Amino acid sequence: MWKSYPSCSIDRELNATLEVDRAMRITLDWAMRQSDSQAGLIGILKEEGVQIMAHQGYGTQLALYEETPLPLELASMISAIDSGQPQHITLDPKVEGGLLPGTRTQIVIPIRREGKVIGLILLESISDTQADIGFLGRLSDHAAIAISNAQLYAEVEAANIAKSDFVSFVAHELKNPMTSIKGYTELLAAGAVGAVSDSQANFLGTIRSNVMRMSTLVSDLNDNSKIEAGRMRMDFKANDLADIIENVIRSTNKQLDDKKQTVKVELPNELPEIWADNTRVEQVMVNLVSNSHKYTKEDGEIIIGAEATKNQWDPKGAANVVHVWVKDNGIGMSEEDQKKIFTKFFRSDDQKAREAPGTGLGLNITKSIVELQGGQIWFDSVYGEGTTFHITIPVAEK
Repeated sequence: MWKSYPSCSIDRELNATLEVDRAMRITLDWAMRQSDSQAGLIGILKEEGVQIMAHQGYGTQLALYEETPLPLELASMISAIDSGQPQHITLDPKVEGGLLPGTRTQIVIPIRREGKVIGLILLESISDTQADIGFLGRLSDHAAIAISNAQLYAEVEAANIAKSDFVSFVAHELKNPMTSIKGYTELLAAGAVGAVSDSQANFLGTIRSNVMRMSTLVSDLNDNSKIEAGRMRMDFKANDLADIIENVIRSTNKQLDDKKQTVKVELPNELPEIWADNTRVEQVMVNLVSNSHKYTKEDGEIIIGAEATKNQWDPKGAANVVHVWVKDNGIGMSEEDQKKIFTKFFRSDDQKAREAPGTGLGLNITKSIVELQGGQIWFDSVYGEGTTFHITIPVAEK
């Protein structure tokens, strides 16, 4: 008695994956169960034969074809490809007509997509089998869609990786000339080759400022491409947050001094170590402090604070975290901007906000880095009064 399986169950299983190998295994499993076959395989059609993606019941018999396509030597396979129709034949078990020794029943189901055979399902049994060919044909149609979707997804993933590699290569190649321009500009400004007039100093300052903007843009694009391709690497270890914040203040000191802004650090005397990537946490904090700097007027104040606390923001995250915040008394954000602030390439329509240069990637990258390290990020903002960004970082367990 044949069991009936609703097509929605098959679709649910097949659509739950975008991996070609898994879609193939699911399809073969359904075909084997429905036909009561002792052995079976499923593969993608190549010029040289069938590239086997999954098989059952053959043991080590198909070991030779793990890398090399299975030759199209079975008459039933050739007929299925030529006609595009399922083949159900009975063989003489005394004559070697199948891959499984003693094969009595052989079924070949072509997997078609847009009228073209793209793969095959081979089912073999040593007994007479009355398979539901209609069901197996419908199964192959479902599989064709899932396999095609998985292949398209794999192509998109490959394109993303290629794009990431290209952006990384360009970023690497741009770093050397930008470093050279920045270095020579600073030498000229310092009078290394003679006195510099006020006008020349202004020009050199403009060059240096634009090189810094280019450097930030290249770095942001590089990080964004790595995150999109899932290739952002993290070096997790126990770190002292106070040391990281000290480095952040040191690296942002000049830009803060240029606007006569002050930074107040409010850290408890004893703060547990955090479990994170030191460099990436520093990058996050620099982004948040630089963001506050850009949108805070001259003589403004930025406050960096932290506390050790139970994780009340993410029940599935680490039990204990360090809650860090960066608060400013800048221009704040409108309610409309607050909805889009973490969106990639977002730039506010507010005239005051648009006066500050930026790529629109900083906060998007910051959010991704925080979440990749098991933390959360959010903010409080009042338009015209200021903004406070909050992040959590897991505590390093002893």
